Amino acid sequence: MSDNSPHILCVNPWIHDFAAFDFWAKPLGLLQLAAIIRAGGAEVSFLDCLDRFHPKYLQEIGKKKLKTLDDGRGSFRKRSIPLPNGVEIEAKYISSTEKLSPEKKRLFLGKSFSRYGVEPDWFRQDLKALSDKIGAKNGGKFGKPDLILVTSLMTYWASGVKETISLIKEIFPDTPVVLGGIYATLCTAHAKKNSMADEVIIRSGEQQIFDIIKKYTGFSLSSTISSISISPLNLDLLPYPALDLVSRLTYAPILTSRGCPFTCSYCASSFLEPQMRRRSPESVFDEICYWHKNYGVHNFAFYDDALLIDPEKYILPLLDKILSLPLSFYTPNALHIRQMTKDVASMMFKTGFKTIRLGLETTDFSTTRKDDKKVRADEFFYAVGMLKEAGFRQEEIGAYLLCGLPNQNLDDVEQSIALVKKSGIMPVLAYYTPIPHTPMWQEAVKVSRFDLENEPFFTNNTLFPCVNSEHDIKKISELKKMAK
Repeated sequence: MSDNSPHILCVNPWIHDFAAFDFWAKPLGLLQLAAIIRAGGAEVSFLDCLDRFHPKYLQEIGKKKLKTLDDGRGSFRKRSIPLPNGVEIEAKYISSTEKLSPEKKRLFLGKSFSRYGVEPDWFRQDLKALSDKIGAKNGGKFGKPDLILVTSLMTYWASGVKETISLIKEIFPDTPVVLGGIYATLCTAHAKKNSMADEVIIRSGEQQIFDIIKKYTGFSLSSTISSISISPLNLDLLPYPALDLVSRLTYAPILTSRGCPFTCSYCASSFLEPQMRRRSPESVFDEICYWHKNYGVHNFAFYDDALLIDPEKYILPLLDKILSLPLSFYTPNALHIRQMTKDVASMMFKTGFKTIRLGLETTDFSTTRKDDKKVRADEFFYAVGMLKEAGFRQEEIGAYLLCGLPNQNLDDVEQSIALVKKSGIMPVLAYYTPIPHTPMWQEAVKVSRFDLENEPFFTNNTLFPCVNSEHDIKKISELKKMAK
């Protein structure tokens, strides 16, 4: 780094929610930008408000090492907080006909609304420590980063983003803050009005980051990585995400592709990534080897929306390469059932895949079904058969079933649960979250009892925003028990 290179701070914000758990969750997009910035000659720091292994937390619980599950997952630290200002939860269809009293405002469905992650004072101290570090390089003067990048994920976590940026501006009031990520892209107007960010960008930032750095710091990222800005379709040109900045790597997220060829009515993937792009199997294999050999990572979670598409060209060559490595792989996102061939199932088992989640959605296979029709009954049963034949156990295979859709007949969900159980695998209920810019959004807005268009908080699936009767709320509770 040259003495005049800028210092860029990347921040992963808090989660505000009724429940949250580290299901292989890392801010991969932000860490990708951090890697580009670092490769381009600027200095990068990363602060994670969700850090499960923050030194202050280990000190608080009196342990040197925090226990995690064998697959790398674990619980976030949490503290109960009030609901966001201006949000009133209407409990008519939940437990009573009265609105929640102020003292119980943070409680809903028996759950506490919480901030997940580090204590604000810890984050404040981390920001001040960064200031001291930068200042020490400048002769002991007050130091500050030249630019701060904040990411965002779920739309209904908007208040966590706002609290994060508010605290950042408390310490660095004159440093520009740029917000990106999923919430910023899907709820841009809300983010510009409420997040306190100086600028909000949408979609992938790999090409935009060059202009952003130049705009706010006057620094031009090195020409050695300029090919990224002119060849956006070639994902193999990207440096590996800066996972080394994470305090402790108990797993590594892997992305082999961007986008999805399907346009499901409830999903925003095609809006967030309008074009399907793929990495070569060689590039993905090299990255897996890099994190395994250099950082001792054994658990890998695929973040792809369409991991199995065109298997002969992509996933099968990759699996063949990693066959000899003693690793474990996880697929938290749904796998497309039609691509689950005998060869794919066999190779996934041999290479150490531990959780399989099929994107079934419903067992209504009729031609009159109004929603997405990605799979037939025979294709579903064939996929299940191939996975079992490959050696996967019942508890390792699950099928996602959508629940809480606008105008959904919950009896159909009950029938789907029964059929999935009969097939010998686990039904996994996926509760519907209304997402802007999806085909189903306007229908959700029309039927919801909440103001979805003006307050992202109400899209939280814990609220069942498109379920409008006490009977159906009770029915969903019964379905939960049935699915278990």
